[in-house]
Amino acid sequence: MHHVEQHFSGNETVRDIVIGLADGLTVPFALAAGISGALASSHVVITAGLAEIAAGSIAMGLGGFLAARGDAEHYASELRREEREIVELPQRESEEITDLFRAYGVTAAESAPVLAALQRDPKAWRDFMMKFELGLEEPDPKRALRSAGTIAGSYIGGGMVPLLPYMLVDDIRMGLWISCGVTLGALGIFGAVKGHFTGVPWLRSAWQTMLVGGLAASVAYGLARAIG
Repeated sequence: MHHVEQHFSGNETVRDIVIGLADGLTVPFALAAGISGALASSHVVITAGLAEIAAGSIAMGLGGFLAARGDAEHYASELRREEREIVELPQRESEEITDLFRAYGVTAAESAPVLAALQRDPKAWRDFMMKFELGLEEPDPKRALRSAGTIAGSYIGGGMVPLLPYMLVDDIRMGLWISCGVTLGALGIFGAVKGHFTGVPWLRSAWQTMLVGGLAASVAYGLARAIG
């Protein structure tokens, strides 16, 4: 029988979407609920919510951009260091390869042919050390801009969900209740899908996501009511 292994790769784009959607659904939802607890104007909720989405998407996108740039700079720095050490300290680097194999139960004699092959190809030697000693993969040069756009776009998409009811309903209380239902439903679906792909039981993941969003909104609403 042909065996097919199914694993979630958790690629970078999916992680960016998860980051953007998670915050986009939660933060504007809590803000809108908080303002609804203190004021009686849907216009204020919409205006403040749109302002938060704009600022939040820029901040989140910039954070993703800087994180990706930082990863690329770190990789380049470690790459130069490995290249230098292979030239200046070949004996120590060879011993590190032997130690890496020994950790998996491979003796020095058994790993010697692999070591000899790597020593004949400095580039392969360097790449081997980057991946298996440092656990670093070469980043995509376009990763920073793509990450920024993906996170920001996901944040905007998620943030519009709790605001739409206020745009469609004049009564702020009715808008709040509809927003709660729609957003908690969206959080549940988001959590279930995320759980499906990450291997977490989808029902548990859905309830956890809904709990976080609902708790944030409840605290914001309660504080606004208490202060107002």
